[in-house]
Amino acid sequence: MINEELLPILKEETSGLTIVAATKYGDETDILALVNQGINDIGENRVEAFLKKYDNLHDLDITWHFIGHLQSKKVKSVINKIDYLHSLDRMSLVEEIQKYRNLPLYCFIEVNIAEEENKYGLKYEEVLSFYRNLESYDKIKVVGLMGMASLSNDETLIASQFQKLKLLKKEIFDVTGNNLPYLSMGMSNDYKIAIANGATHLRLGSILFRKEE
Repeated sequence: MINEELLPILKEETSGLTIVAATKYGDETDILALVNQGINDIGENRVEAFLKKYDNLHDLDITWHFIGHLQSKKVKSVINKIDYLHSLDRMSLVEEIQKYRNLPLYCFIEVNIAEEENKYGLKYEEVLSFYRNLESYDKIKVVGLMGMASLSNDETLIASQFQKLKLLKKEIFDVTGNNLPYLSMGMSNDYKIAIANGATHLRLGSILFRKEE
């Protein structure tokens, strides 16, 4: 069940930014309610869940985001149904997208800004060369960078990790002249810090929903 009382506050806090509703814990009824509240960007992190929801809701005015790790072997089943991919992190995935995608796909390069072994994403120092290697792939259109901060109460640490992503965006511009417009960072527990550090896309999940009593 969506948190209808909190949504107006969230919309005000995130004015001018894109809320990508992470519907991992929501169903089709919840997505419909979100769309009715003006949240049309829907994010899924599992292929099977995405396909089920897409099949039932693809006639609605929804921009579909895949925000989780995408296995290469599952690319074919989803790649022509999504509008944005937030987790581009390796050349084998690039090759599969190039093979199966019909039109250019908006992509965020995923960066492991927390530098944690259990998180996906490229290391900071790998991103520039990875980005430059994408020039010959016409089905890949990089529009930004994505990162997940550490799960921590240390707001200074979280801010420094988000700043790292912002700095990398500037570095790409300085070297290539390409100004990537978007930064996908910030989730329910740290979105305010992400906003303060330049986020354009906020992947919000649990905060959008309330538990049924």
